[in-house]
Amino acid sequence: MEAVTDRAESLPGLALSRGVLDRAAQRRTEPDLLARLLTDPSTRVHVVRGDRMQVLDGPTPHLPWRPPRPDDVERLGFFLGVLPDQPEDALGTPGGAAVVAVVKPVVDPDPGGSEWDDSPSWVTLRQAGAVLPDLDAGIFTAAIALANWHSAHGCCSRCGAPTRAAAGGWIRVCSQDGSEHYPRTDPAVIMAVRDADDRMLFGRGVTWPVNQYSMLAGFVEPGESLEAAVIREVFEESGIRADEVTYLGSQPWPFPSSLMIAMEARALTTEIRWDPVELADARWMTREAYRKALQAGQIRVPTGISVARRIIERWLGQSVEAAAASTG
Repeated sequence: MEAVTDRAESLPGLALSRGVLDRAAQRRTEPDLLARLLTDPSTRVHVVRGDRMQVLDGPTPHLPWRPPRPDDVERLGFFLGVLPDQPEDALGTPGGAAVVAVVKPVVDPDPGGSEWDDSPSWVTLRQAGAVLPDLDAGIFTAAIALANWHSAHGCCSRCGAPTRAAAGGWIRVCSQDGSEHYPRTDPAVIMAVRDADDRMLFGRGVTWPVNQYSMLAGFVEPGESLEAAVIREVFEESGIRADEVTYLGSQPWPFPSSLMIAMEARALTTEIRWDPVELADARWMTREAYRKALQAGQIRVPTGISVARRIIERWLGQSVEAAAASTG
């Protein structure tokens, strides 16, 4: 690794990095925290259903909430934090109120429950993350990340015994040996690789549609720095040597448990030799070529909440919608 720098223009507009909820982590060890909050009518309760939460339309799309119900204490729940200490908002949320998410089954055992209809308002974070206000986007992201972790960690990794949720849903404790297990987050780097002519390196995964291209990305390995991961992943996937790695930004990516870390690197070589196990294609593109491909409908843009989309727009100097509509 010839050079590593820490100077780069930041990456704006990361949809899932806008959380403003006070997590109040110091409260997680309070005795019977969830049991007490779920009998307090001022608590704001959100419901997680599989990988979905309910989002209501309006002038501003938002997550609906309700006071606790008697059966909430029997469900898996997470203390997410407390609202900013401010006057009651337009949706009737008192300032300083605790926020709890409860997980209920996709198929409701009580078919009379109005929460469990097949309304299209139950959506995924991918669908709603870009349009929600900062507070709601952060709640949705944290709730789904915790739900994903709990669903995959019902047994102790040491002895295999069942585990139970504790600390307001932020740890699991083994019923046999008492060991504590914490939520897992897997760091992954996603790279804007540019050459001396300011072309961007794009790749297409082996399972992607023929016109879908994005940045190269990969998980950080044990004992590896972010910068080293960028250089290794770029070479492994494309055969390109790179250096001058800089940090652009990060956002949680709970699909199911990643943290996407946006980086930029300078290409030292330009001959592409992509790994056929990872990629079906890789190519350099100029801004003009990318805009023309957008205008002709020949390239599929990454989703609105993705880091890749923000990297592309930063490179283009405009939104992908504006680039697609441009006639210049």
